[in-house]
Amino acid sequence: MHKSEEIPYSQEILRKLIHISSLAIPIIYCFVTREVGLMILVPMTLVSILLDILMHRSIAVQKVLLPIFGKLMRPHELRKDRIFLNGASYVLMSAVLCVLVFPKVIAITAFSILIVSDTAAALIGRKIGKNPFLDKSREGTFAFIISAIGVVMVVGLLNNASSSFYTAGTIGSIVGAIVEAGSIRLKMDDNFSIPMAVGGLMWAIGAIVDPTFLTLL
Repeated sequence: MHKSEEIPYSQEILRKLIHISSLAIPIIYCFVTREVGLMILVPMTLVSILLDILMHRSIAVQKVLLPIFGKLMRPHELRKDRIFLNGASYVLMSAVLCVLVFPKVIAITAFSILIVSDTAAALIGRKIGKNPFLDKSREGTFAFIISAIGVVMVVGLLNNASSSFYTAGTIGSIVGAIVEAGSIRLKMDDNFSIPMAVGGLMWAIGAIVDPTFLTLL
């Protein structure tokens, strides 16, 4: 994140609390089928995108939403010359993509890492990050890796996963942290790049080493 895109730290915390609430998505997905998951997520995503567009095009919508969410939005999300989707829309689109593309256990793990570890990296990196690493800080990247491995451990323990799942998840966590740290130079929203990198790598390792863990859940 460029310095010009930073919002006050107190507002960053509130923004990330909203981000954390998205953990409801993988939790609910644990108990429903892919089809039901998409039936829930796709309409939510379309509504979020529509509100984003109206936020830029409708003064009436701006008057309603800006007093509530304006302080939590980054400068580029408030630009008038172009329509930039906000983080919530990207998160929902990412959830749809994860559910569509990955086996269920991979989708839940990769998306949960996005929510938990992106939050940890942002808050720790902004608070104590002093040593640069790619586009972010070493401290934030380390927080990402530790929290992501924690997510892998929780998902694995709840599903009696094999050691291959933990190995794939750990490797995926490290790669996801590198992708998050280099998000600016990659010119890709990290709500997409993180779960796609983590999930794609875990899926590939599982297919080669131990396909049985791909059928968990």
